[in-house]
Amino acid sequence: MLSEGNSAPEFELESDGGGIIRLCDLKGKPVVVYFYPKDDTSGCTKEAIAFTELSGEFSNHGAHIIGISPDTVASHDKFKAKHNLDVQLAADSGKVVVQAYGVWVKKNMYGRKYMGVERSTFLIDADGKITQIWRKVKVPGHAEEVLEALQSII
Repeated sequence: MLSEGNSAPEFELESDGGGIIRLCDLKGKPVVVYFYPKDDTSGCTKEAIAFTELSGEFSNHGAHIIGISPDTVASHDKFKAKHNLDVQLAADSGKVVVQAYGVWVKKNMYGRKYMGVERSTFLIDADGKITQIWRKVKVPGHAEEVLEALQSII
């Protein structure tokens, strides 16, 4: 299980718009990596919109925001276009990164057990160290809380 102070696990994933995102390419700037279960579901949409609404402020602090889910790049592209999102979305279809970050967990809904993404956010400093982790994220006010934490590390 990752803890604050650990080095953030490296990743290379396909991202929306046909790009590739590598954590190592963002070295030297803070990075917000948020993991979410599924494109275009209510909580995930609210979270992506909240980060989009604050993306200018994150950018003003030099931070890059990446949303990661097991959805495909095609799904991410539709999701971004539908909601006019201004955050980068990465496709972890093989579930390698969600496992590396410890957010691929056993879930229970209405008595049905299954594996899925636990909504979580990792704030990574310019040196690649995890400075703060939010697990089992509740969406209302979360993006603002992450922005506040970012301001305390720069």
